[in-house]
Amino acid sequence: MAARGWMYAKMGGVFATCCIGGPALMYYLTPAEGEVFKRFNPDLQKRNLELREQRLKNNEEFLTKLIEYSKSDKPIWVVAAEEEKREKAERIQKAAEALAERDRVREEMRRAQADRR
Repeated sequence: MAARGWMYAKMGGVFATCCIGGPALMYYLTPAEGEVFKRFNPDLQKRNLELREQRLKNNEEFLTKLIEYSKSDKPIWVVAAEEEKREKAERIQKAAEALAERDRVREEMRRAQADRR
């Protein structure tokens, strides 16, 4: 029976070491956010601060879309794929309209030059 007690004690010690020591080691080794930022090159720090607002804005837009997608009964990835297809179709439509407008303006300019001669 003594051998079993020793085995359970070893198991308890290993359990405590893993469950308490592992997170404690991670807490000790992980640097704070400010410490990592201070190690950056000054140019990187400047660029990071300049782009911070844009990153926050992009993240907010992403979360807003994610919340909107989650309101649907369909899976989020299906709704996101449908949204991407719709946006792509809109971009193609806008590009076609811009091309048609450019061609129309060119044609008007050609007519104006032809009328001057």
